[in-house]
Amino acid sequence: MDIPGARADTARGVLVLAVGYGSYLAFTDYSLIRPTHWVALDNFRYIFENEMFVTGLRNSLIFLIMVPLVQIGALNLAVLVNNKLPGIKLFRAAYYVPVVTTVSVVGIMWGFMFHEQGALNYVLMAARIVDAPVGWLQDPTLALAAIMFVTMWRGLGWYMVMYLAALQSVPADMQEAAILDGATKWQRFWKITVPMLRPTIMVCSILSVLAALKAYQEVDVLTQGGPMNSTFTALYYAYDQGLKHLKLPRALAASFVVSLICIGIALLCLRYLKPRHR
Repeated sequence: MDIPGARADTARGVLVLAVGYGSYLAFTDYSLIRPTHWVALDNFRYIFENEMFVTGLRNSLIFLIMVPLVQIGALNLAVLVNNKLPGIKLFRAAYYVPVVTTVSVVGIMWGFMFHEQGALNYVLMAARIVDAPVGWLQDPTLALAAIMFVTMWRGLGWYMVMYLAALQSVPADMQEAAILDGATKWQRFWKITVPMLRPTIMVCSILSVLAALKAYQEVDVLTQGGPMNSTFTALYYAYDQGLKHLKLPRALAASFVVSLICIGIALLCLRYLKPRHR
């Protein structure tokens, strides 16, 4: 009897049931204290007329800016740590530490860093880059960018490891043949390495897109959506409506919209980033 397989099937069944039932409730006026009625698109109409959700959705889409930055940064780090240099193992470990550090610890650390009297402002003022302390998490024009930076910082190590594993699987004989043919290091990277990395690039891009659109934890720890709702994301709006205000159908409607966007962008990544077979 395949117990692990049976458990996996059960887990998938529970997941499908939960997603299906949650999607159904997004079209109802579900409440714990009264009968549930079908309301069709009323919840979706409400959230799209709500300024907080529109702001959150816009901020979630702005988060997508960090996707190419994370992927380019992680790939460059992977190329760097793939070399045999003194202390490179320590360098790899240092970049992977944020991945295994809890969000609460990361939030506390960066909260101190971003404080007006924190280390970041101290360094910037000591270098005479700024004349006065900057309110990174108090300024509505800077807070979202600060949270995006923290999210990107946490993700770099994870994608770096994935790219490093892919780089180490590139056949050495292909590189050697290209060297014999007179190809430069840059030509070998673009003509051999990058095509061989396309499956990994596709997977990492999809995971990065999903992480960007589902940004919630960093917001909750650092700003709770402030200042002036400038760091509200679509998923944080769902949390705010569902757990703080107990408006579960609206929260599910917001989550449903985010899920559709995630699926749509993931399909685009599969369409344009999938490996080309000749």
